[in-house]
Amino acid sequence: MKYLSLFSGIGGFELGIQQAYEDLQKLCIKDKRKSKGSSLRNSEGRSEQLHKFGLEGLSCIGFSEIDKYATKIYQSHFPEHKNYGDITKIVAEDLPDFDLLVGGFPCQSFSIAGKRGGFNDTRGTLFFDVARILKAKQPRNFILENVKGLLSHDSGRTFRTIITTLDELGYDLQWQVLNSKNFGVPQNRERVYIVGHLRGTPRPEVFPIGESNPKTLKQIIGGSQGFRVYDTDVIATTQASLAGGLGAKTGLYLARVSRKEGVYDMRETEISGTLTSTMYKGIDASGRTGGKEGDKIRRLTPTECARLQGFPDDWHKIEGISDTQAYKCYGNAVTVNVVKEVVKRLLTPNGD
Repeated sequence: MKYLSLFSGIGGFELGIQQAYEDLQKLCIKDKRKSKGSSLRNSEGRSEQLHKFGLEGLSCIGFSEIDKYATKIYQSHFPEHKNYGDITKIVAEDLPDFDLLVGGFPCQSFSIAGKRGGFNDTRGTLFFDVARILKAKQPRNFILENVKGLLSHDSGRTFRTIITTLDELGYDLQWQVLNSKNFGVPQNRERVYIVGHLRGTPRPEVFPIGESNPKTLKQIIGGSQGFRVYDTDVIATTQASLAGGLGAKTGLYLARVSRKEGVYDMRETEISGTLTSTMYKGIDASGRTGGKEGDKIRRLTPTECARLQGFPDDWHKIEGISDTQAYKCYGNAVTVNVVKEVVKRLLTPNGD
């Protein structure tokens, strides 16, 4: 299977695809062992489908990313992948053929955390570069990711434009809002995933995907370091770009401020907030800069952000990458666990 990655960041889609591929290979081996001397229709069907998708060979024809820090992290893990750079400068007709296009196109234009400029924002119009490449290359499938706010932006007209455009390019579509907390990481991160398959080709039922058991925040935090870590099972809030900050955006604690006394009233939180690209500032969504009274509070570490997004602990530990840049990169990343599950269901019949 050959794929093209757009708006690639630090390689969340790539890592998720790689992990899904490895899991599916193991299933094929298991199926073959079980099928010896017996008739296992489901297993045989799955193996046949996997073979059709070329899972005996996985390759990325290239990626597109313009942030130099994200690119540095990406290329340290996938040095053989070619960077096509700015998507607006890609000549689609010159690209090699590929089977799958993936990408989390810029979400700031549609996010409730931003001004929601949508297609009036130059970042919003980058979707049409995705459409341009799909039109020219007609890959069998694509997976696109964006913020939940995309669905409601401009009273739904923005999403309708996107869906209509993809439909006119010859794709049948499925989509669902998926929350990272249901895929093994304690982070409340809601994102809409749009899956398309070229009309006339096999259509696995990717959605709906139900909930799964998440890890607890206690498993993510890297030691108390003098700060209180609650013993109860809690979930981190969505990792957004503010994840290095305090309060709800850190996922460790939810801090309430008494304006009169300037005291933080600490309490346990059930879920961690979204990591964002500005979490390095050490503030929460309300702009508070921190304080303490009784129990201490602190920001998440980059390693903890990696865990909350499904990356290995050392993913960002590259020469020249500061904590500030790591926070930004993780805040802008896709959650690896979610990508893995979507890809597995895309490449197997009925999501088996």
